[in-house]
Amino acid sequence: MTEPLRVLLADDQTLVRTGFRLILGADGIDVVAEATDGTEAVEAVRRTRPDVVLMDVRMPRMDGLEATRRILTGAPGEPRVIILTTFDLDRYVYAALTAGASGFLLKDVTPEQLTAAVRTVRTGDALLAPAITRRLVQRFAGGGQRYGAGGGQWYGAGGGQRDGGGHRDGGGHRDGGGQRDGATEEGRYGAQGGGTAALHRDLAPLTPRELEVLGLLARGLSNAELAGRLHLAEATVKTHVARILAKLGLRDRVQAVIVAYETGLVSAGAHEAAASAPEPVRGWPAP
Repeated sequence: MTEPLRVLLADDQTLVRTGFRLILGADGIDVVAEATDGTEAVEAVRRTRPDVVLMDVRMPRMDGLEATRRILTGAPGEPRVIILTTFDLDRYVYAALTAGASGFLLKDVTPEQLTAAVRTVRTGDALLAPAITRRLVQRFAGGGQRYGAGGGQWYGAGGGQRDGGGHRDGGGHRDGGGQRDGATEEGRYGAQGGGTAALHRDLAPLTPRELEVLGLLARGLSNAELAGRLHLAEATVKTHVARILAKLGLRDRVQAVIVAYETGLVSAGAHEAAASAPEPVRGWPAP
């Protein structure tokens, strides 16, 4: 008999945790622990060893980004992390993906989407469709921001950037309600290691065919679409993708898409391969 799926909920809003716990429990998924901030989440993961962590981005004491970094250390048996967010085009979501999160969910997902997402990442699949990752990368890696050499910080023209959700960097984070948490950009975006710095890799180990597959994957093509484009069997495409991940030391397709953009293999304006494909539902697994 398959062991029950074990989930940890990390969110500072009691109502969110309660609702998610009821939804997951009704589908036979065990919620083994709850946390109200990132510090509690890290400790609870060590204590309970969940399969999946549903992690809010903005929490007191330690945010979800730093907690994700500390949880995903590369140790055997570490859980999969799904980021919970209100905005899909969110710099924090992007940074969490580069830190190893398997995808994100908007907090207004349906119960069916929530339970399907948790089961999807448990099997080792990435939750986030490549097309959604492409939009994130275009916004935050290719949208006039640059990665600071040595410091691991994101810089925007004029000293501070405001994203679509009303969040300001540079000296502290201000949320849509006008509150400041006081954390510095350096602490959030990689000065302590991990983050996007870990994804800047040399693509030299890849064969010409693997580079071609990576480029198309980054433009949002599914395995079936890759097979059709390259006139290969879908099983062969899966083998190429697995080898790309192994050679570059990546967790999943999400990180592969980010690497393709950040190394310049694909430009932020590249879209021709995905133009004919229907756009997936936000925060929902690709087919």
